[in-house]
Amino acid sequence: MAVPSQTGIDEGTLVAQAREGDTGAFGELVRRYEGKIFRLAQHVTQNREDAEDVLQETFMKAYEHLDQFHGDSKFYTWIVRIAVNQALMKLRRRKTDKSVSLDETIDTGEDTILREVAAWDEDPEQRFSREELGKILNSAIQSLEPPYRSVFVLRDIDELSTEETAEALDLSIPAVKSRLLRARLQLREKLTRFFKRKGDDAFAYM
Repeated sequence: MAVPSQTGIDEGTLVAQAREGDTGAFGELVRRYEGKIFRLAQHVTQNREDAEDVLQETFMKAYEHLDQFHGDSKFYTWIVRIAVNQALMKLRRRKTDKSVSLDETIDTGEDTILREVAAWDEDPEQRFSREELGKILNSAIQSLEPPYRSVFVLRDIDELSTEETAEALDLSIPAVKSRLLRARLQLREKLTRFFKRKGDDAFAYM
């Protein structure tokens, strides 16, 4: 007998069914969000194997502690917080992360990063294919420190709201806005310097 599809069931119903022991419902939640969680984990850890571990650990912990999810936020917001914690634990275990902790308070008046950025001399799309541009942008994102990478991915790639991002990362809304601004400015600066190379050894920069 065929198993009924759960594709059209809303998230709240799936979570309720999963809490009652329906593994199929939880499997549908995994299917819906595993791609985003993996991408986030890979951005934070910068390592595919670690990201795969984080993905598995995130959903295992979510399943084990499903009774602690009370529906005050979106399920995705809740698992993002778990994923970020797991990814940062990976970084700490590797002892290679020299960046600022996600828990550090950020001064929102960081005027030191507000500097003029030169305009590109020509349209980058005239010099690089769309695939090449994607690789260049991804490399620039990967070069951001984890606190800024996480905020940028959630806000500008996964398109969470500022409030959802703050809740997922356990940050204040001003801290999210500050980190997002810093991430965007750093990315723009990196890309500006990259494209200003005018092709001579340009790819050696990143």
